[in-house]
Amino acid sequence: MKDIIDLPDDCIENTYIEIGQNVKKIRMEKGVSQLKLAQAIGHKSLSIISLAEIYHNKQHFNIEHLVKIAYVLDVNICDFFPKKAL
Repeated sequence: MKDIIDLPDDCIENTYIEIGQNVKKIRMEKGVSQLKLAQAIGHKSLSIISLAEIYHNKQHFNIEHLVKIAYVLDVNICDFFPKKAL
């Protein structure tokens, strides 16, 4: 078992950034706008998508968002997560 003290300080932020980038990449590949995606997951504004895709002001996707986004984009939720091991 690893010691949490050894986890790099920026690991969590970098993970949120990569998840946001992956959501954006897949969304764009599917030809879905931020507004359309936001509405599809039950939001009235695109801000949740636009801010989380770029991790603006530490806004990020939570698991519920990712489950819904994976469902509406018809992808595996694992596609959003970093491929490299920690």
